[in-house]
Amino acid sequence: MSDASGVGGGAVTPVRVVIGLCLVAPFVAMLWVGSYAKTGPAFIGIPFFYWYQMLWVIISTILTVLAHRLWQHDQRARATRKDGAAQ
Repeated sequence: MSDASGVGGGAVTPVRVVIGLCLVAPFVAMLWVGSYAKTGPAFIGIPFFYWYQMLWVIISTILTVLAHRLWQHDQRARATRKDGAAQ
């Protein structure tokens, strides 16, 4: 079955592994409740539980943007290799 977008390949590459780790890390951090289910240490009067979760909002955004840019780079590289092989 071929990919309709013209850019195929389901190969696992190191770049795709990094993309997957970038996308999975926030889920693992938030599902591991025991690591942040406490009140101390407080940061500017905010209990740890709250500022830790808000920090992960920022970290998740950065990791998602990184994953997106890596994906774009990977797709461009695959398209270039495919075009080079076709000639």
